[in-house]
Amino acid sequence: MENYVLSTPNRASVKEVAYVSTFPPKKCGIATFTSDLVNSIGELDKLKAQRVISIDGGRLSKPEDESSRYNIGRDFIEDYVLMADFLNHSSVNVVNIQHEFGIFGGESGEYICAFLDRLNRPVATTLHTVLPNFENKTKEVFNRIVERSTNLIVLNETTRELVKQYGVPSKKVKVIPHGCPDLPMVSSDKVKPILGLNNKVVLSTFGLLSKGKGIEYVIQALPEIIKRESRIVYNIIGVTHPQVKRAEGENYRNTLVKMAKTLGVSGHVKFLNRFFSKPELYNYLQATDVYITAYPSPNQVSSGTLSYALATGKAVVSTPYLHAKEALDNGRGLLCKFNDSASIAEKVTEIIENKSLRRSLEQSAYNYSRKFTWPLVAKKYLALFNELTKRSEEKEQTVAA
Repeated sequence: MENYVLSTPNRASVKEVAYVSTFPPKKCGIATFTSDLVNSIGELDKLKAQRVISIDGGRLSKPEDESSRYNIGRDFIEDYVLMADFLNHSSVNVVNIQHEFGIFGGESGEYICAFLDRLNRPVATTLHTVLPNFENKTKEVFNRIVERSTNLIVLNETTRELVKQYGVPSKKVKVIPHGCPDLPMVSSDKVKPILGLNNKVVLSTFGLLSKGKGIEYVIQALPEIIKRESRIVYNIIGVTHPQVKRAEGENYRNTLVKMAKTLGVSGHVKFLNRFFSKPELYNYLQATDVYITAYPSPNQVSSGTLSYALATGKAVVSTPYLHAKEALDNGRGLLCKFNDSASIAEKVTEIIENKSLRRSLEQSAYNYSRKFTWPLVAKKYLALFNELTKRSEEKEQTVAA
């Protein structure tokens, strides 16, 4: 059972952490990330309490007790100010913001700056989106977040280098990778019977559906792949992103369905259109022979789905976006060209037909992922929170003296 706010009064530590982020039941990658982080830190049993302040469509609310989460109305700037005032008078020692521009209100998510301007607690901000060239307003918001955050957490070395280009002092930046589940590495053939995939060669992509996933290029690659291997099944796992669905319904999914039919590969494509539980998702990933991420944007600095594929020891074919170039380096995966179905077909076929290559990619991917399982990532966050608390207490003592 997942606990969104974990509180136990009789602990050696008196430290409390508040997280500002989207959060389940909201369906988005940041919400899932934060939920995994909160629960992983909770399992360490080192904090007195964790408070979750979720960004949603309602108005600010605070629970009557400490057993449920708080809310900020995404599009109400006064809520951000009121929550900062509340935290300033609370027993919270550190605030962690899980930052992505689109989850906060205002132009380029600028309302989070009102929160930061008012807050007087140490802040560790996790940056999920950093671009080589920010547009004017986004750059302004980014600079304000950098200025007001005590530390910035980036998810890989590539992002550390991007942040450095914006003049951020290196001592302010901490690299803590995107977490992944701590799962055993198992043969896909052992899991396939559970899912009715016996004797199939399984390709997979998972995540919230949107045009930014490049799935159309994978479907366009299937005719060529199927010529070489007729047992192909391509699982497209996940619902349409809620924001995309509100704006345009199921247009993207319908386009993909029509494309598969036109290309004569409908029988090989399975749209698993629901939000999977974690055990279900792990089964589908473990049953996969080749995992594919075909993002068309080269500037993607983080992919939770790629981290999960590595965690299950999958042979990965990916476009060379920023995170993939780093994660799949040194023989941990194969890179294909952007927006190029022929390149995808070539790399997937290479893995399917070369068993020794596939085994090598799988083992290298799995070994690499052992460095960022959620228990290890939780310890890194906790160490930073302790460091921030200590520095804040020392500063207060110096002022008092």
